[in-house]
This record gives sequence, structure tokens and C-alpha cells, in this order.
Amino acid sequence: MKPKIFIDGEHGTTGLQIRAMLAGRDDLEIISIPAERRKDPAARAEFLNASDVSILCLPDDAAKESVSLISNDTTRVIDASTAHRVADGWAYGFAEMDKAQGKAIAASRRVANPGCWPQGPIATLRPLVTAGLLPADYPVTFNGISGYSGGGRQMMEDYVAKGEDAPEFLIYGLTLQHKHLPELKTYAKLARDPLMQPAVGNFAQGMVTLVPLQLGILDRVPTGAELHAAIADHYAGIDNGFVEVAPLAPVERSSEIDPERYNGTNRMKLYVFANDKRAQALLVAVYDNLGKGASGAAVQNMDLMLGG
Repeated sequence: MKPKIFIDGEHGTTGLQIRAMLAGRDDLEIISIPAERRKDPAARAEFLNASDVSILCLPDDAAKESVSLISNDTTRVIDASTAHRVADGWAYGFAEMDKAQGKAIAASRRVANPGCWPQGPIATLRPLVTAGLLPADYPVTFNGISGYSGGGRQMMEDYVAKGEDAPEFLIYGLTLQHKHLPELKTYAKLARDPLMQPAVGNFAQGMVTLVPLQLGILDRVPTGAELHAAIADHYAGIDNGFVEVAPLAPVERSSEIDPERYNGTNRMKLYVFANDKRAQALLVAVYDNLGKGASGAAVQNMDLMLGG
């Protein structure tokens, strides 16, 4: 029998993208609540319990409710909300984060899909902290730009409604308490709260994250080559991963660093730029906030859980 997949919230942005990614798959059975029963809690419970894997594309409270409706010990869950990303009993769904993470996801009944914003900084920082090149208490700051879909439903609606009058560049999260900070701190192995300054551009999807490093404050200053080697070695040891590391190169600019470059894919590309004389470096990640940052990661995690 084909595994039954239920997407709870299939008509939202992430749910629609997952449906599109699974549309050509004949190894799965996608089950959906009939339109006339969509608002019936009993129908949600029925489909959640009938599935082999349920993917939750819902706000936090609704995601928690869906989990509570599962009464069997066979339905496995991938939650794309923020609700369970640092919760006990949930595997974090960034498969390339560690060599063993893919196996942890495959073995788990509960997987928390990563947020889009933290993945790039986690991807670059965690290998450096693990290798001892950055201390856990390093004062991390990061910024970046995402398509307006990265700002949530309200921001998407605002941008679409404004059309040509929408801002080309809009910073947000100015209260400095973005909801993704707990997972970034946890999975980048940081001992202090990072400072995050997100921005959106007038394009729908895709993103670039940037982590600047003032290496001169460290007791032992690593070179750019050492930073690059630690990150490259980490991802070279990940089987079947979707994260690649660009060669270390002293360039002034690169057309590859385009937030829309990997749209519609599950790919992520990492870069290290450094000036050893100044003891400074910049860690860059390029990926699709709705791909590797949402639906692409969810499908990757589903395949791992199903043994693919």
C-alpha cells in the first residue's frame, strides 16, 4: 500500500507548494478533506488519524490542536509552524545540520520543520561552533532579505494589495524578539541571544542571509580558509544533502548571490568571504524561503520518514 499523506492546511502558501511538489509522485496517496467538511473538527481528526504522515501547514495554536487530535501511535507528523521547534520529543527537521540528523528525522514520529530565517545562520554557524572556531558566547548578529512571503500572510497581502506602491526594501522585527530566535540560538549552539534584523524586498520568494563576524575580538583569530574548511568539511560528510559550499574566493561581488536563484528548489548554497588583515568575515546563505525554508524541507523530511 502507498503511504497516505495528509496536508492539514493544504490551501495555505506552504501547503499549496507541498501539493505542487508531490503532484507527480505515484508512490504516495494524498488524502484531502472534502470541501464541504473542511471546517469540521471531526473531519480533521479523521484524516489526521487515517494518514501515515500528516504535514501541518497551520498557525501555531492550530498545529498544537492537530497534534492533540491524533489518537493513534502510527500517524507521524511534520509541523511547519513555530509551535514545536524547540519542544522535547520533536526532531528538528534540518537534515544537513549534523551527520546523524537525517537518521534522527527518519526515526522520529514528530518532526518540527525549520523556520526559513534561521536555517542559513544555523547552516554556517553550527559547524564553526562545533569545530571550536567560534565560541558559543560569540555575540552573533545577522541580517538578510527575503521575498515578502517570508513576512507571513499579512505581509503578503499588504504587498500584493499595494502593487507598484509596495516598498522595495522593508525592515521589520524591530522589537528584536523575532519568533525564530529560540531555534536559531538552540541549533546554532549559541550561549547568548543573537540579534536578528530581517528585511523583505518587493519580490515574492527567495532569500539571502548574512552573518558578519568581527574575528578580532577572539583570543584565537581563525583565518577565512579555516572557517571555509570547517563548513565545507561538515557538508562534505552529509550523504544525499541539498546544501553545497561555494569555493573560497576573494571577489568584490557575485551575481550568484541572488535571493531568487534557488526558487522552487530545496537547494541551499553557502559562501564564506574574509579579510584576514582586518580579521573580519561574512557568512552568506542563499536559498528559497518557501523551498528549503518551508515546503522543500517538509518533503525532504517526509521522504526520510518514509525511508526514501
